[in-house]
Amino acid sequence: MSSNAIYISLLRPPVLHILRAAGFHATKPAVLDTLVDLTARYLILLASNAATHAQENHNDLVLTVTDVRMALQDVGALWPQKSAMEENLLGEEDMRGVDNFVKWMMGADNREIRRVAGLIENEDLIPGIEVPAGRDDFLTALKKKHNKTGESSRFQGTVMGTVAEEKPIRIEGGPVESLQDWGASLRATFLKGNTPPSRQPSLAPTSSTGSPLTPI
Repeated sequence: MSSNAIYISLLRPPVLHILRAAGFHATKPAVLDTLVDLTARYLILLASNAATHAQENHNDLVLTVTDVRMALQDVGALWPQKSAMEENLLGEEDMRGVDNFVKWMMGADNREIRRVAGLIENEDLIPGIEVPAGRDDFLTALKKKHNKTGESSRFQGTVMGTVAEEKPIRIEGGPVESLQDWGASLRATFLKGNTPPSRQPSLAPTSSTGSPLTPI
């Protein structure tokens, strides 16, 4: 299974939870695929905008709250909200969009999505929908189902686990022992101005076409 197929499969249950919380009890596969695709495109746009703001604000990819807020504003999630230029001209920060977003996150709509997903206590906000409370989310339950030994290392380095720990690669039979040392030696050679033999300029005169001139 390709990585794109894995991500789409992991995105289906949250979309189904949102649909069920909104009152839908059934949907056609084509409709579900369309909603999942739209959700994936929206998340990709949000993540790419956040990464762009992180590079512009502090020149790295470690996201901050400010980067995420600016990305949410770019995709229209914070409304109504003045632009950064308007805030600078007025000399005040517009927090209406952020306040409305927080109210939605803490409000009944989002709470119902979390209840349907089984992440909070089962409160009968929508009659006819009974969901057992206190259970694991679907991803944790899926990992437990396929990992009977209880070892979390099975999914390490995959999209369903933690990031694998980087280990140094040792080089045997040479003057350096690691790729880091080799890169440091190359940088030191470059700073000293030593040009590699393969790149030394030729002393033979050349014509405009690049071929050597014939002596007369």
